[in-house]
Amino acid sequence: MRDPSGRLLSLLSLLQTPREWSGTELADRLGVTPRTIRRDVDRLRELGYPVHATQGNTGGYRLAAGAAMPPLLLDDEEAVAIALGLRTATTAPITGITDTALRALAKVEQLLPVRLRPRVAALAEAAVTLPPGDGPTADPEVLATLAAACVAHERTRFAYTKADGTTGRRLVEPHQLVAAGRRWYLVAYDLDRDDWRSFRLDRVAGVQRTGVRVPARDLDAAARLLDSLAAGRGAAVRAEVLLHVPFEQARVPARQGVLTPVDERTCRLTTSPDSARYLAYRLTQLAVPYTLLGPPEVAGHLREIAQRALNALGP
Repeated sequence: MRDPSGRLLSLLSLLQTPREWSGTELADRLGVTPRTIRRDVDRLRELGYPVHATQGNTGGYRLAAGAAMPPLLLDDEEAVAIALGLRTATTAPITGITDTALRALAKVEQLLPVRLRPRVAALAEAAVTLPPGDGPTADPEVLATLAAACVAHERTRFAYTKADGTTGRRLVEPHQLVAAGRRWYLVAYDLDRDDWRSFRLDRVAGVQRTGVRVPARDLDAAARLLDSLAAGRGAAVRAEVLLHVPFEQARVPARQGVLTPVDERTCRLTTSPDSARYLAYRLTQLAVPYTLLGPPEVAGHLREIAQRALNALGP
């Protein structure tokens, strides 16, 4: 790469990924020598970017975070992904997130290059997102604290209100947070009950991390939550969709449900939606061919969505 300014921007983009790069890796990526990489790193430091270097066979370069961090550099795909993610966040079931996401989205869209704005506008217009409604929402502080406890495998206490209105203290080993439908859940090992439990985050309060770290437990949190929700609502609520792509190519987020292979060309998505209407909206976002296996009431909602889309096209 002959353009020094362009090379610096490319180097900075690589260093902003959460990993450590060796000088040889960076040189190969940018088509220069390791000596040039060292000079470019020195230049970035002069510009105020905190590039840290470690010595040895496993050493390399990484960009450290700091209060004096210069503006973040994003490529086109990353900028579009952030803008769309913020649009989606405006309907997330988290207390106070709507206004915050709208403010952040306005700032991001102002900074988007002109060539990217039509892409963001078109994708946002085509996407279908079901509003969260007036149901309970999760506290962002509770969400953040439990997320940190999950990563650290740290025992945590909190107050939990059950469906019947009774409240009690729980001591758990947080495993993973799962977004299912329009709610957030914590899948954790309940030490008092010596078993796995799922907790709705809108019913959690007074979270306290104990500082006691434990070994990570092995569990498919999405599958565990799906079984728990299906058992609580009855088998009739469980929905199944046949995806007409191989299991390896399905790429369905874990929050959508559990994928199981059927044969070399298809796989099955099993999910437990909040409602048949909400499941229909979620299915419209699938990017692969599919066949609805049940429940039957979802078909009616899919027909309504399809008819509205056809009507929007005009005669």
